[in-house]
Amino acid sequence: MWHIQEHRNIDKICGKLPQQIVKKYELWKNIVFRHGPDKLRAFPGFHDETLKGQRKNQRSSRLSLQYWVTYSVHQDIVTVYVLEITPHHY
Repeated sequence: MWHIQEHRNIDKICGKLPQQIVKKYELWKNIVFRHGPDKLRAFPGFHDETLKGQRKNQRSSRLSLQYWVTYSVHQDIVTVYVLEITPHHY
């Protein structure tokens, strides 16, 4: 089992998000907790990918067309750090 450590503001952020995004985030956390972040690639709807540039050590998963969850993985301590849930600006 994996540990998920959320940024201290995630609860506050989730309070402002649409309910379907919060439900999808809970599903995302459940998958990561039980199977690890590698399992997210089996679900094409999450469109899990490695970020580039200054965020090259982070990953993101799609919660909807607009909202993404950004996280980093530290294998040595088997912890996923959820950094933010933000709308993607096109």
